Amino acid sequence: MTVTLADVAARAQVSPATVSRVLNGNYPVAASTRERVLRAVDELDYVLNGPASALAAATSDLVGILVNDIADPFFGIMASAIQSEIGGPGGRAGGERLAVVCNTGGSPERELTYLTLLQRQRAAAVVLTGGAIEDAAHVAAVGNKLRKLADAGTRVVLCGRPPAPGAIALTFDNRGGGRRLTEHLIGLGHRRLGYIAGPVERTTTRHRLEGHRDALAAAGIEDDPQRTVYGRYDRLSGYEATLELLRRDPSITAVVAANDTVALGACAALREAGLRIPDDVSVAGFDDLPFSIDAVPALTTVHLPLAEAGARAGRIAMGREEPPPGGIATVGGELRERGSTGAPRD
Repeated sequence: MTVTLADVAARAQVSPATVSRVLNGNYPVAASTRERVLRAVDELDYVLNGPASALAAATSDLVGILVNDIADPFFGIMASAIQSEIGGPGGRAGGERLAVVCNTGGSPERELTYLTLLQRQRAAAVVLTGGAIEDAAHVAAVGNKLRKLADAGTRVVLCGRPPAPGAIALTFDNRGGGRRLTEHLIGLGHRRLGYIAGPVERTTTRHRLEGHRDALAAAGIEDDPQRTVYGRYDRLSGYEATLELLRRDPSITAVVAANDTVALGACAALREAGLRIPDDVSVAGFDDLPFSIDAVPALTTVHLPLAEAGARAGRIAMGREEPPPGGIATVGGELRERGSTGAPRD
């Protein structure tokens, strides 16, 4: 037999309207009354009709988290931290949210599809993580979707992504971090640096590469296009790109990688070529993922506060933390010097 809202009201000795207010969380209710209602919900195993509730209210209890690749620790760490902050009072039926992680696989079409589906579901909040795709038509389409979501009452938060109209943005200092990383290598005496960039169409790729080039220009070092190779943000790409860099210029003394995973591939390729790290070639990464300190030698990298930023994005998405002034905050970009970088032999 289906348990109704009226059954819950009778068990809690309150009106159906009070039960509705507790479950929707959109009206102040005395703490003792709220506790009685939630106890009745648990005892009767009452299940709120989600679609009907969403139609009656401005938004549903659904929260969408968009990631490029959930298998990538960069996105997994942020998604986990976001999800940890969007729930209500543990295990109770009044206030928790259902987190849906949407894995786009880097596809612009899939990103738009997920945003459309979340719009149809009247999501309470949407958090988009990671860099954006630099395509004018796609940027316009995403901006239009985000404005429609915000206009419908959905709170939109960007985490590690450039600002966009109608959204709160927590951005990472990719450009500044890239500059500091290359400045560190130049300070050690390196002048022949190879750079492994990410996918050419991603904002993260451009910003980190711009920081690298800024540091080269400030030191009066020529930015040789032959010393930059583009690829994916994965280990195989780092491996293949490093072999290509060595083919183009065997005299390079340092490799700057787009992220820590790419840096691991670079290390494997250098060892296979009979080169020692950092004695023959220094290697530097970006992100400071958990495994970076356990690499041999440990990776010099740029620390991004992925878990902290994700948790903050989750709290803002749930309205439990005020957005930053102006709706935008830049975080992270601290250099972590470890054993994979050193002075060049020559």
